[in-house]
Amino acid sequence: PALPLAGFLVLTLAGRRFGEPAAGWLATLVLGGSFAATVAVFIGLIDRPVEERVFSQVLFEWLPVGGLTVDVGFLVDPLSVTMALFITGVATLIHLYSIGYMHGDRDFPRFFALLNLFVFFMLMLVFGDNLLLTFLGWEGVGLCSYQLISFWFTEMPNAVAGKKAFVTNRIGDWGFLVAMFFAFAAVGSLNYLDLNANASSMAMTTATAIAALLFVGAVGKSAQFPLHVWLPDAMAGPTPVSALIHAATMVTAGVYLLTRMNPVIALSASWVPWTIAIVGAATALFAATIAVAQNDIKKVLAYSTVSQLGYMFLAIGSGAYVAAIFHMVTHAFFKALMFLGSGSVIHGMHDEQDMRRMGALRKVMPITAATFIVGWLAISGFPF
Repeated sequence: PALPLAGFLVLTLAGRRFGEPAAGWLATLVLGGSFAATVAVFIGLIDRPVEERVFSQVLFEWLPVGGLTVDVGFLVDPLSVTMALFITGVATLIHLYSIGYMHGDRDFPRFFALLNLFVFFMLMLVFGDNLLLTFLGWEGVGLCSYQLISFWFTEMPNAVAGKKAFVTNRIGDWGFLVAMFFAFAAVGSLNYLDLNANASSMAMTTATAIAALLFVGAVGKSAQFPLHVWLPDAMAGPTPVSALIHAATMVTAGVYLLTRMNPVIALSASWVPWTIAIVGAATALFAATIAVAQNDIKKVLAYSTVSQLGYMFLAIGSGAYVAAIFHMVTHAFFKALMFLGSGSVIHGMHDEQDMRRMGALRKVMPITAATFIVGWLAISGFPF
């Protein structure tokens, strides 16, 4: 996380001096470094026996308040490293794409500063070893998504879309906050290792309250029915933002949180996993049906994302956590690819997004067509 944070600080203070395209290359390089560091950690983790693949590193004490002590600490385990690998890997490619996509934009350095900050917060979210540190990253990605969705804020619909995303996410954040209060009251700690180790000693009512409230938080962040309304509007932001936030990283935070807290969900009343599964299945069907009737090339992909996230929630509700995370990794790649492909089409069509005015583009844009077909086959679950 230190590299994207450094990239953000440098670009905020001296971005104008760097100008275009140097600011973009700097942002891409720091993320490439971040990806390389994650790969190194991943290799180190594979070398260990399976039961020893959990490693906690405390940097410093953050909040010592009475009985509550919260450290800034990183938890490295197969789940967090899997998330970090595709966050840094896909984000590096999206940064590279953005250098060309944002060419000529007067706020070029600001765009890359915000992208770097977004990745920093996303890494804090997945690596945080306690609920409060994850919440810091959770709020941070919410702030960055608000600023990136309304990046071209001089146009009213863009500003409104950013605001809508911000307000809708606050509803989910309420659930996350109250779940933290319950967790601290029950265990006296917000650390994941403590919470999951002591989950068996929790009263069923407490576990149910924590699991249900965390699900409310996840519904807001991962755009499940009825809080899905912000994600289609979020297409007002530049296309690389759609690819990074609404395909690869931010919307998967809810899936990550529920997977991370799965021992608590296992001890909750049976209606909690049922509710998660039903909401997921309903969202998958509902959003896919809406997608069929869309004309905007990015809105189709947005509703498709909501639908795919519904499948992940269905898997979590069914207890198939590995399947949920596996789907999340594949989705990060093919949906980011399709968003970037749509950006190429929008550029080629001089900012036209209505698919009814498109057709036979394969002849004039063969590379975009080929890559888009790869994404299309991947999302269809085609062999290989």
